[in-house]
Amino acid sequence: MFDIDFYMKVFDLKYKMMQGQKFEREYLLQKLEEYRSPNPVVYNIETTNACNMRCEMCPRTTMMTRPIETMQKETFEKVINQLRPWSQEEWAKWEAFAAENYKIDKNDMSENHFFLYVIPKVIVLHGYGDPLLDKNIPDYVKMMTERGLLSYFSCNPANINLERTIETFENGLDYIKYSVESVDDLRHKEVRGQQSNFSESYQKILKLLDVKAQRNLNTTIVITMINLNKPWQQEEFEKVKEAFKGMDVYVYLKSQDQMWYEDNNQGTQSIHWLEFCQFPWSSMTVKSNGESVECVEDFNNEIVLGDAKTESLYDIWNGEKYKRFRRDHFELTPGLKCTEQCDMQLVGSFLAS
Repeated sequence: MFDIDFYMKVFDLKYKMMQGQKFEREYLLQKLEEYRSPNPVVYNIETTNACNMRCEMCPRTTMMTRPIETMQKETFEKVINQLRPWSQEEWAKWEAFAAENYKIDKNDMSENHFFLYVIPKVIVLHGYGDPLLDKNIPDYVKMMTERGLLSYFSCNPANINLERTIETFENGLDYIKYSVESVDDLRHKEVRGQQSNFSESYQKILKLLDVKAQRNLNTTIVITMINLNKPWQQEEFEKVKEAFKGMDVYVYLKSQDQMWYEDNNQGTQSIHWLEFCQFPWSSMTVKSNGESVECVEDFNNEIVLGDAKTESLYDIWNGEKYKRFRRDHFELTPGLKCTEQCDMQLVGSFLAS
């Protein structure tokens, strides 16, 4: 989830800035703080950072040095007990806003549609691990369903455990995304590592679609390919679409994030990456050890803003560390990962000189 009310309030000011209009720092600091809700919204909860893949585009493969940990169940429950879903009225207002201002219909199927109509209402349950490797994931989905919170996670289809996955579907999982990079097993392994494949994964997904239909389950199965700007990729994406043609799935080509890690000069048309970073005002991230960091991109927990095991989300979100972090985005503080490594623009880039 992210704070849809903040996104709506900041929209006009944001696009004036992005189109070249200059504002003074203190004015912008005041406006963003005025628009920011004191009540925290959580974008994602990384239940585990364990993963058996060796994905070429993932910093986890070669750069992540933090210990492998799986979240304690009491920590997960403590976090979600502090959250609430959007009301029907709030969500209807957001859908109307998204359609009017971004010109993307709510019945579309694309990268930007997923960002505007799915991500704002779900809590993402992945980070730098595969949730299917967390034995507690069905229980977590059930906890969220009971509280009216929508759930979603992305995983590698080679890790599909049919029994565990079906249990998450029956417990109310709203969205599951499978990363499919090719219909060719060897090419898939080149991108995702030797543990990955397409052929066996495809058969498992077909089985899940059958179970979903037979039991009238509502989980949306999403198939996505990451655009790595490879010469064969567009042709391969057409083959992926053909493999799932006519099936009850949501398919789209996703822009690569973290291009500071592997800059392939791809560029992006993703709304999320074209706008300046709003994470400091719109949402929180909680990692597998309970630490609250600035966003999901912080794979090594370099900027820790609090500890959800011992602090309330409210206190973290409104605390001095977050206040300093928001000012860092204005000041483009040297040495900060956000300033020097992230491929998203920071608000400080748009200040009057």
